[in-house]
Amino acid sequence: MAKQKQVFFCQECGFESGKWMGQCPGCKAWNTFVEETVVTGVRKRTESAASAPASILRITTDEETRIGTGMKELDRVLGNGIVKGSLILLGGDPGIGKSTILLQVCRNLTEDGHKVLYVSGEESLQQIKMRAERLGTFRQDLYLQCETDLNVVEEAMIKLEPEVAVIDSVQTMMLEEVTSAAGSVSQVREVTNRLMQIAKRKNIAIFLIGHVTKEGTVAGPRTLEHMVDTVLYFEGEKSSQYRILRGVKNRFGATNEIGVFEMQSHGLLEVKNPSQVMLEGRPVDASGSAVVCSMEGTRPLMIEIQALVAQTNFQMPRRTTVGIDFNRVNLLMAVLEKRAGIHLGSCDAYVNLTGGIRLSEPAVDLGIVLALVSSYRNRPIDAHTVSFGEVGLAGEIRGVSMAEQRVKEAAKLGFTTCILPASNAAGITSDNGIRLLGVSNVKEVIDYI
Repeated sequence: MAKQKQVFFCQECGFESGKWMGQCPGCKAWNTFVEETVVTGVRKRTESAASAPASILRITTDEETRIGTGMKELDRVLGNGIVKGSLILLGGDPGIGKSTILLQVCRNLTEDGHKVLYVSGEESLQQIKMRAERLGTFRQDLYLQCETDLNVVEEAMIKLEPEVAVIDSVQTMMLEEVTSAAGSVSQVREVTNRLMQIAKRKNIAIFLIGHVTKEGTVAGPRTLEHMVDTVLYFEGEKSSQYRILRGVKNRFGATNEIGVFEMQSHGLLEVKNPSQVMLEGRPVDASGSAVVCSMEGTRPLMIEIQALVAQTNFQMPRRTTVGIDFNRVNLLMAVLEKRAGIHLGSCDAYVNLTGGIRLSEPAVDLGIVLALVSSYRNRPIDAHTVSFGEVGLAGEIRGVSMAEQRVKEAAKLGFTTCILPASNAAGITSDNGIRLLGVSNVKEVIDYI
């Protein structure tokens, strides 16, 4: 006989406990345990095809296992298209464009002759139709379903046999066998597990739209991201027209790959040259502005870093960063004070990364140093100069990866001078028509300014 019992789950990592605890032993998070009712006992075994072990030498791969979405930026992030039978999780803030981009993908897929099922647990059929008309004309049939019971959705998938399915959103789906409410830890975990079995068994590529918490992570247990094949996050400010789609996890492609989109009244448009867009409106002959080259996945991206250094009237100087790690900026300012003799302890410092994008690569350190020193000395940097390199605690400039690709991208965009680590400058042999200035420590960088 099945029995019910009360169990506490951690909302961050899914750790299970028989009693409430203030701190989770698994992820060390505080006040994350919630109480849920779990049914224990004999469960019905789901029907699945028996699989025997097979030799890897006898397994063949189909060359046409990927499906193009009709959007090159999205294909880049996915690893050159959708892999059949994969489970893809798309997260982001409310209103950032998750449902919009997937509805556009559904239109492109149906026009190419693919059968697509769009399941919504939040909108009616008429509401989806209104949003679809705003995005454009649908020339082929797109199958829509408004349902929150996953058993009904599974029956529809078996009957319709679509190639691609969209679940909007995974937090609204529920199973009758799980007694807890929709969106709880148990429901999200069981729903995702069932969808994963459907995707692998029926060879259906399934997109899951996930709500996010105030910290920006997908709501539900942390194991949700481990269960799916690909995790995509939408980034960007709501007030900005540009959106960044970043691949955090991808079993079939490069991680940390990004795609840039522009939000318009009729949907999301691809930005084919993000570097040129990020540098539009850049001030000329203004101090505190530096262009840095960062690698996002396999793509070199040119971004402007702005810094404002001013004398403070208070005993504790203020430090503010946007798009860059706050502690990293404090570390670089300490290096400048200790190794280069630039007294920033009595100055306020504001560092901003334009375009609404966030960077964490150490190669942007040199650009931050250039912007800080330029603002402190009130001397502008040549507008045709780009930089990249990692700064160590001893003031040395360390080499970074993919220097050749960065230099080629800078030359393509019309930059004439590139400040880079001396170790990288010695390894570049091809003539790209750009002057390479190799530096080995922060003092040489300051002498250039």
